[in-house]
Amino acid sequence: MNTLTPVLNEISATPLYLQLYQSIRTAILAGEIRAGERLPSLRALAKSLKLSVTTVEQAYSQLSVEGYIQSRPQSGYYACDISSDALSTRAMNATASRDAAVSHEAISQEDSPAGCHSPSGSDFGQPPAYYDPACFDFVKWKKCMNRVLTEYTDFLYSEGDPQGESPLRYEISKYIYQARGVRCRPEQIVIGAGTQQLTGLLCVILANMGIDYVAFEEPGYLPVRSIFRDRGFKMTTVPVQKDGIQIERLPANIRSTAYVSPSNQFPTGSVMPVARCYQLLEWAEKNDSIIIEDDYNSELRYFGRAVPSLQGLDRNGRVIYLGSFSSTLFPAIKISYMVLSRPMLRIFEEHLSSYTQTCSKTEQLTLALYMEKGLYQANIKKLRNLYAQKIQVATAALGRFCGDAVTIHSNTSGLHMLLELPDCNEEQLSLLHRQAAAEGLPLLAVFPSGEFSDPQSQRLLIFYYTRIPLEQMEAAIRRLGELLPQT
Repeated sequence: MNTLTPVLNEISATPLYLQLYQSIRTAILAGEIRAGERLPSLRALAKSLKLSVTTVEQAYSQLSVEGYIQSRPQSGYYACDISSDALSTRAMNATASRDAAVSHEAISQEDSPAGCHSPSGSDFGQPPAYYDPACFDFVKWKKCMNRVLTEYTDFLYSEGDPQGESPLRYEISKYIYQARGVRCRPEQIVIGAGTQQLTGLLCVILANMGIDYVAFEEPGYLPVRSIFRDRGFKMTTVPVQKDGIQIERLPANIRSTAYVSPSNQFPTGSVMPVARCYQLLEWAEKNDSIIIEDDYNSELRYFGRAVPSLQGLDRNGRVIYLGSFSSTLFPAIKISYMVLSRPMLRIFEEHLSSYTQTCSKTEQLTLALYMEKGLYQANIKKLRNLYAQKIQVATAALGRFCGDAVTIHSNTSGLHMLLELPDCNEEQLSLLHRQAAAEGLPLLAVFPSGEFSDPQSQRLLIFYYTRIPLEQMEAAIRRLGELLPQT
């Protein structure tokens, strides 16, 4: 490539390196820079654009990390071959570069059609007692959806891809590599309406692999157990400790599946250290078994760095990676995804590719635009800051209003705190749960049959503090303190 002449705005709030990165990325996605084509050297491009070499190097580094270009030793930088799965995204991006101003216009709200009830009508029921509008900006989401409905209607005249829409799978593959170190191509991703729906598809895949035995964490995410049970799988539970599932108690010499949440275990919040992750991978390899990694709320970690994803450490195709957007966007959106190894993908294509896609195509394309514009990443950053503040306020309020009656476990990640009530018996815990529910307090009692840290930990409450607005946090926890059993 002899010339590269992006238009850069020196007075823009967007850094020059980011403008250059966006210009080259758009050119690659639009096919203006062909796969395998050589880009100008750092010094040559810096000289032609009158930029510093550091600015150009920053842009090239970001493009390289995201897989748009690659560096060849002693040769230079070359454009990568972007998968055909990105074709729809290319078209959307090309239009985005021409009509960026349109996406920032406000969307007018039309009058309700005759005979329909407005959202404020009683037919919609009542919203939850506690919810925080600060957690998600629906205006930005609405702008992306409006764009899909006005500019990409051609996509909506056909049914959805059983595997999920290509633009969204493309954006997910980029995001989970950058955020979680998950290594995959877009064609390895399958999108579905929630983790439970994807678990049903996994049951078919595992059965075709000759696997009918599943080990679950205890305590753990209960709904998926019902799915495996209803599909006829044999099941066992394995206790969770502070470094994750007890690998030593997983099935031995039995080809099986382990369903785990190593980065943020639900509900304990325990994190599996990297060394233990490698031990779990060794177990899977030794027993010719599979690991389902439910990466529950892994992005929502507020202190310290998150451990790498298990899938990113796997070199033998033993890990199925599950992710969801319900916690990081808004609960009503049921878009989840799984990453399959290539042999598992072939089973999906043979037995499940004729299934109808259960996720709204409109919402999938909206989410693809939302991620492509960087809004999803910005929302994650906002949530981390907001929830970190809530943790501090909630922790202080629990100490002030509940005192020694409550011990806090796991308050560094996820959407909840795990509270232990050492002086509360099971009957009192059940009563507290019912009273809290009647007042709309976001609490859930846990009665694990296994062990977490010690016998005292059988009396646990999941407290979804993230649902409570900051300004209401102290009052809500004061009320919780008043409901606690008197000793």
